[in-house]
Order: sequence, then C-alpha cells, then structure tokens
Amino acid sequence: MPGVYGPGEYDLAGFCVGAVERGAVLPRLKDIMEGDLLIGVASSGVHSNGFSLVRQILERSGLQYDSPAPFGRPGQTVGEVLLTPTKIYSRLLQPILRSGAVKAYAHITGGGLLENIPRVLPSELAVELDASRWRIPAVFSWLQQEGGLSEDEMSRTFNCGLGAVLVVSKQDAQRVLRLLQAQEEAWIVGSLAHKQPGAEAVVIRNLERSLKDSPGRSPDTSALQNGAHHGEHASRKRTRVAVLISGTGTNLQALMEQVKKPSSSAEIVVVISNRPAVMGLKRAALAGIQTRVVDHKLYGSRAEFDGTIDKVLEEFGVELVCLAGFMRILTGPFVRKWSGKMLNIHPSLLPSFKGVNAQKQALQAGVRVTGCTVHFVAEEVDAGAIVVQEAVPILVTDTEDSLSERIREAEHRAFPAALELVASGAVKLRDDGRMVWSHNVQ
Repeated sequence: MPGVYGPGEYDLAGFCVGAVERGAVLPRLKDIMEGDLLIGVASSGVHSNGFSLVRQILERSGLQYDSPAPFGRPGQTVGEVLLTPTKIYSRLLQPILRSGAVKAYAHITGGGLLENIPRVLPSELAVELDASRWRIPAVFSWLQQEGGLSEDEMSRTFNCGLGAVLVVSKQDAQRVLRLLQAQEEAWIVGSLAHKQPGAEAVVIRNLERSLKDSPGRSPDTSALQNGAHHGEHASRKRTRVAVLISGTGTNLQALMEQVKKPSSSAEIVVVISNRPAVMGLKRAALAGIQTRVVDHKLYGSRAEFDGTIDKVLEEFGVELVCLAGFMRILTGPFVRKWSGKMLNIHPSLLPSFKGVNAQKQALQAGVRVTGCTVHFVAEEVDAGAIVVQEAVPILVTDTEDSLSERIREAEHRAFPAALELVASGAVKLRDDGRMVWSHNVQ
C-alpha cells in the first residue's frame, strides 16, 4: 500500500475466518458450461482496491479530501465518497448459495473484472460482459476521465460497479436475480462462451461508452435474459401477506419498506393487532394498508380468538402470515392449518435461547455471539424450520438493552429477506416439517 505505509511497516487492523460446509464448495467447475449467465451485484463504490492509483489521480486533479465531490450525492466530499465502506455480501448471498442454483461466485477485488472472474471458471470458457446492462457509479467515470485511463486499466484495477459476479444456468437466472434484487441492485450482465485459443478470457463491451454516459443513469434492461419484458416485475402476481403484531411494529415497518420495492414478490394486504391503538397500527394506516384489531381480552378461549384471526385472513385472501412481535401463542389447529405459510422472528440463533428473554439468556450464558432467526411456525414454540439467521456479536460492554437494539437492527434485515424467499416460492416447507429449496420458481 504505497503512500500509506513506509518501508518495513505494516498494520494488522483485523481479520475474519470462514468455514466451508461439506458439499458446498464453489466453484462447481464440472457444472459450468457455455451459455451460462453472469449476474452482477452492485458495488458501493471503489471498495478496497486501486487506491494507490486513486491517490495519484486525486493529487493531479488538485482536489482535497474535504473538497465537494464532483461525483456522488450532492453535499458529499471527495473523502466521503472514496471511503464509502466496502459492501459485504455474505448475509445476502448465503441463502442463495445454499440453494444450489449458483455454480460459481467471484468477489471483485484486486485485479478487477479481468482477473477475478476467470479464477472461478474452467480454462476453456470465456466471459462476455456488456457494461450497458449495469449502473456504473459516477466515481468511476470521474477516475477514468481525470486519470486518462484506458478500458483495460479501468477493468483490471477497479470493480467498475460490480462488487460480486455469480454464474448461474439460464433456467435459474431470473429466480436468483429476483432474490438478489429484493435487497441489492443486481443485473444479468453477460454470459459464458467457448474460449478460442489465444483469445482474451474476459471481453467487456460498451465499457467506454457506459463510462462516458451520464453518471447515475439507469442501465438498459430491455435486453435482459432472452428478451425478458421490461414490465415483468409489475405484472408478476405477488403473494398476499398478513402481518400480526402486538406493539410498535418496527419489524412491520421493515417488511412494509421491503414490499414497496418493484422487485418484491410480496404484498401486505392487512395488519392485525391483538391490542388496540398500538403504534404498529398507525404505521400500517400511514402506509395505506388496511388494519384489523382482534382484542384477545374479548374472547373466552384461545380457540375462539384464533378462529376470529383465521376469518380475517380468509376475508383478505391471505397466502402468507408474518408474526412480527405478536405476543400470543397460537393453538395447534391454527398452526397446522397455516403450516408452511406462517413465519415468526425470534431474537436468538435458534435452537439456542428459546422462549422469552432470549437476550438475557444469552448474556447470562456468557456466549460471544447471538442473533436472530426467522423460521416457519410449528406447534412447539420456536421450533420450526429455519429460513434465515443473522449473527450478532455480544460485546463485553453489552447490557440487555444495547444487545436488544443491535439484534433488532439485524431483524430488520433478516425478516424482509426471509419474506422474499418464501413469498417467491424459493423455499418451501415439506410435509415432514423440513425446508427445501425450489428450483421451479417463475
């Protein structure tokens, strides 16, 4: 890292260790073939590569780190844009990688697009990318122009807007794309072809033109996979969802924000609360979602209460139920009726710390990691098949309140992700209570 450390100096800032599950090793070189498609996931900017060149260009430009950025959002400084943190894709990609639909995964780091993608491919295949199909952040256009960089220098040094590239078959491409687009910008950016002797391993078309085009433009999506229609997401039927709450509805808010995305496979049609006048009902009303109050205090038995909830669900044609801070235990007949169609979120990494006060249990146990779990609802409390989990480290300074707040932030990411997986049909619950991935999602 010239310009940062002097000769003989280094700084170990931190590290992480990963574990590879047996049978889950990528790339699957024997499965990769000509005609497979490449899906690109948006980067947040320069990430952690090419900064020696960035500093040289910045010195020549006369700009300072606190200068207003000629790229990025209004009001940002040069330093703020360049130090936008690197996106970490593990939470987003883990469920998708486990589905078996992804044949290879390339993280675009040092070496850019030209060197990273071929590392995960058989030597007889070449990559054909079309830069008009993804959005190139304005910072790259500025670096190319200010530094007078060639296409080869840009694509060998920088990610040019793609932080990760996945290799998938044509039949799986749209399903994987929808799952990615539920949380990040993603595009079908190219395909694999037979590599002629002596030919380049990666060919990028339209890069020069795309860099010169207006920064922040929307990519040309008209030519996506096999002529897919531009209005595909708008015309696709969405799964009708009910959210059951008992209080403030912070997870409800996260779910509502998720379903507003054009790529979402879900639509919240009703919010039901067992308590009147709670904040969650106000959130739903402000979002234009219909609400119902089924006050448990007005019913003589749990079965009668559950029966009323069931009638409301039928009234709205609900296909999937999300329990978001719903503080009632549902009866066996109700759970069996909605088996495979009801999700709950719990503030621990199940099966650890079931029941109430999960955060307190984790602190008392002295563990260093906890988190949250979204799972299908089963008759046994907190025991259904797990859809999504997100880990949260426990700090030595943590109190029950501080830990709960960080877990809550993780819940707001995990629950929308799980909703999309189930609403899209990507994951389903078998009759024996086990979760399976579907390879036939439309």
